[in-house]
Amino acid sequence: MGIQTRRTARKGRRPEFDVRRTAFGFAFLALLICGAGLAVRTALRSAERHPVAAVASAVALVAVAVVLLRLRRSRRAAARTAAAAVETAYEVVDAALEELPEADAVPARPEPVRTVDYAAMDPYDFEEAVAALCRRDGCPDADVVGGAGDLGADVVGTTQDGRRLVVQCKRYTSDNKVGSQDLQRFGGTCYAVHGAEAAVVVTTGEFTEPALEYAEQCGIVCVGLDELVEWSEGAGPPPWYMPATVRPVEG
Repeated sequence: MGIQTRRTARKGRRPEFDVRRTAFGFAFLALLICGAGLAVRTALRSAERHPVAAVASAVALVAVAVVLLRLRRSRRAAARTAAAAVETAYEVVDAALEELPEADAVPARPEPVRTVDYAAMDPYDFEEAVAALCRRDGCPDADVVGGAGDLGADVVGTTQDGRRLVVQCKRYTSDNKVGSQDLQRFGGTCYAVHGAEAAVVVTTGEFTEPALEYAEQCGIVCVGLDELVEWSEGAGPPPWYMPATVRPVEG
């Protein structure tokens, strides 16, 4: 004789129909409908007896509904505005953080100005140093042409504004000043022979007063040791932008 087993209900099977629950549900629904009907009937009778109060109550209800709706919309708008403001603040902070230097970055120190001892150079190195200054300050084709038969031109080049630059270099000591005869020889060749449009004499010493007077008359710029150091260190303009003025010599 076989053993009878109890069959279990399958998953997803619909529950059986319950008469009590169904009847209770219909009864509750009927009560709700009756209550709503009585409330509407009472309201209509009250409106017939007191129409002004009924209208006022209806208007008040509508006004309350409108106010609640507007409050809800304003809250949503305020929330969106606040969210946008927070997002903008985050963007501003991110942009500021991106512009900040890195913590481990060390600011670059300005390179110190190196003072050159031009008086310690030999005449050839001095000419090369002057040519290098000319190239640094806007005469890229400046080159040393001095030598035997140079007729007073040691460095020639072209300035930024297209003028032909002719420079004579005098590597003299402070005791040996550039005199008027030196300036006269240079003035006789820099314009007529070399076609100078900017004539300059650079020395590691000083100029005599007659030499400065002649240079002013001929439009030659005289650069002594002080002006040379200022030009080299960037404290003064290039000599082709200096006026050919007389600088009195002490003593």
